[in-house]
Amino acid sequence: MSVSTCPSESVSAALDAQDRAIILATQAGLPLVPDPWSAVGEPLGLAGEEVRVRMQRMQESGIIRRIAAVPNHYRLGYLANGMTVWDVDDAEIERLGRAVAALPGVSHCYRRPRHLPDWPYNLFAMLHGRTHAEVEAQADELRELLGSACRDHRILYSSRILKKTGLRLAGRSDRQR
Repeated sequence: MSVSTCPSESVSAALDAQDRAIILATQAGLPLVPDPWSAVGEPLGLAGEEVRVRMQRMQESGIIRRIAAVPNHYRLGYLANGMTVWDVDDAEIERLGRAVAALPGVSHCYRRPRHLPDWPYNLFAMLHGRTHAEVEAQADELRELLGSACRDHRILYSSRILKKTGLRLAGRSDRQR
């Protein structure tokens, strides 16, 4: 499980010592145990329920963006991973983006600004398959869903595995430099 925090110096300054300790303890992810909250809290002298409540409060206030599983698709056998990029009519993108994000094969879906004339794409959706043909079949489904609101698209396949980590909160010695 991954915990992503917001990159703000003011956020770091607003944390109390216990919240800061929780963030530092979870930067490498939550432990994969039946009760991760207690596993995080025990070395900090906190009850698991207090860790859960504090993390929920930090998420609601925007200090923590999300708590989510980050699967290694390659280890699961999904060797064809393609970021599909779509040129979608701006008047339809919010509605269609929600529909795309709800599809079972889409792990990430978001809107991004166009950079014309070189980059007309404004909707991104990450697809995973065991083969390129599987990803292309999923992209065909997306194309059908987007209909006439879609003017163009591309599939950008991953060429290597990048280390997936969330933002790291600087330790006290890092801030003093």
